[in-house]
Amino acid sequence: MLTILDTPQKPATGSLTERKSEFIGQACHVEDQQAAMAFVKEVRLQHPKARHVCHCAIWGPEGRTSERMSDDGEPSGTAGKPILEVMRRRGVTDCVLTVTRYFGGILLGSGGLIRAYSSAASLALKAAKQARVLPTQRFAITVDYPEYDPLRRLIRTSGGHVESEDFTDQVRLTYDLEPAAVPAFHGRLDDLLQGRAEPSALGEGQRLIPLSGDQASSAT
Repeated sequence: MLTILDTPQKPATGSLTERKSEFIGQACHVEDQQAAMAFVKEVRLQHPKARHVCHCAIWGPEGRTSERMSDDGEPSGTAGKPILEVMRRRGVTDCVLTVTRYFGGILLGSGGLIRAYSSAASLALKAAKQARVLPTQRFAITVDYPEYDPLRRLIRTSGGHVESEDFTDQVRLTYDLEPAAVPAFHGRLDDLLQGRAEPSALGEGQRLIPLSGDQASSAT
């Protein structure tokens, strides 16, 4: 799956005008529903004269995502659902997308609303910085200083990533690995440490791999 890296403080933005109504799409990265709703609230505060602030949020790992959407007073199915469909087609998670409408006095009809909200959502996602979500497994291990550099090299050559390090009389490293790499890594780790330390599993995690402009275009 994909996500976007733009923050709530600097969301990705795309806008259009349809028969005198302005539609402003804004999208940002969030970790959960609470953060998504906080962003929607902030957008409402920024646009007090807007007629509608419709939104959709998707969060969670692949296969276990949760979704929330709102038409915010538009006819049912003409705003939140079109935004959701755009996000589903792009395969994004852990993000929220709002479309703010300033009413121009001309009714658009259901078809016009669906096209406008879909287009504004698409423009916001097209402007966003995208990243691939890589599922990982997280571990922690504490080793003596002579083993620190060899362990870091082993994590790196296994495709892993050191998330944090804590230096005291020993070194505690927190790292992640792609699930498929875990068995081979642990075999090499046993050879390196000879039973002097054992990793502790910390559960599932994820790593965000930023996409270049060309990669982002092909992904969408």
